[in-house]
Amino acid sequence: MRIGIQASYSGGFRETAAEIRDLEAAGLDIAAVAEVYTFDAVSQLGYLAAVTERVELLSAILPIYSRTPALTAMTAAGLDFVSGGRFTLGLGASGPQVIEGWHGVPYDAPLQRTREVVEICRQVWRRERLDHQGKKYTVPLPADQGTGLGKPLKLINTPVREQIPVMLAALGPKNVELAAEIAEAWEPIFFYPEKAASVWGDSLAAGRAKRDPALGDLQVVTGVPVAIGEDVEPLVDVVRPALALYIGGMGARGKNFYNDLAVRYGYEAEARTIQDLYLDGKKDEAAAAVPLELVRASSLIGPEAYVAERIAAFAQAGVTTLMLQPLDGSREARLQTVETMKRLAG
Repeated sequence: MRIGIQASYSGGFRETAAEIRDLEAAGLDIAAVAEVYTFDAVSQLGYLAAVTERVELLSAILPIYSRTPALTAMTAAGLDFVSGGRFTLGLGASGPQVIEGWHGVPYDAPLQRTREVVEICRQVWRRERLDHQGKKYTVPLPADQGTGLGKPLKLINTPVREQIPVMLAALGPKNVELAAEIAEAWEPIFFYPEKAASVWGDSLAAGRAKRDPALGDLQVVTGVPVAIGEDVEPLVDVVRPALALYIGGMGARGKNFYNDLAVRYGYEAEARTIQDLYLDGKKDEAAAAVPLELVRASSLIGPEAYVAERIAAFAQAGVTTLMLQPLDGSREARLQTVETMKRLAG
C-alpha cells in the first residue's frame, strides 16, 4: 500500500511545497495537485518537481475539456521530463458546473472524449505523427473546418517515457469500465471498501476483460480523511461537511455524480435529504444528515489498531494507494500522520 497526500489549492503553495519535501523524507510516495477553478495544477507540479527528488507527482485531476488533447500530451511529457520520469497524468471529466460554468465549453460525450484524449496522448508520447480520426477529435483539422494548411506533426522532444502512466477519475459504471480498460490507474471517491465490489465490481470486471496486458494490473488510488489517536473521535464530524458538499452541492438535482454514488451505496433517502438541505442553503443541517456509517467506512479515524484494520479492508478491496487528507491542521501532526501511515501500511 502506497501513501500519498494532496497539496492544498487554497494558497500558500511555497509553504505546501516545503512541507511535501519534508514528507518525502518521511517516506511519502506520491504528491498530488488538484485543478479546479483556482491556480492551475501544472505550474505547481513543475514547482514540486524542482524541489523534490523521489516522490511521484500526480495531477488529480486535469479536466479533459480544458486543454486540447495534444496540449495535454505535451504538458504530461514536460512534467515527466522535469521530474525525471516521476509524473502520472490524472484525468477526469469534472462536471457541467465547472466545464460549462468556468471553461465555457459544452459538457458532452465524456466517455468518448476521455478515450480519444488518452489515445492521442499515447500517440504523441510515442513520437508518432499525430493523425487521429475520431468521433470527437479530428487531428489535423479537416480542410473544410479550417484553412486546409494543417499537417500531421510529431513531438519535437523525446519524452523520458513513451508511456506515461494515466489515471482516470471515474464513478459511473461506464466510466469505471473505461478506466479499467485503458488506464494504468483508477481514482474513485468516498471509497467504501465493504460495498466496493457490489457498486463497481461488474464494471471493473468488464473493463479488465478488454484490458491490454501491457498496462499491468490496475492501480486503485483513493483519497481518505485520516486522524490517528486515542482522542480523535470528534474529528468524525469534520468529515461531514465535505461529504455534504459533494453529495448535496456538486451538481443539480438529477445531475450530481456524487449523489448518485451515495444512492448506489444504499443511502437513497439520505442522499435526497442531504441534497434538498444543501440546495436550500442549510449546509449545517445537510452535514448533520450525512450517515455516520458512510463517514467511518470511507475514512481512517481512530486508534492505531483500528486504523490498521481499516487499511487492511481498503487493501482487500483492491486499493493500492491511499491519498491522505490529514484532519489535524498542524504541519507537525501531518508529518507524524504520514510516518504512522507508512508504518501501518507497510
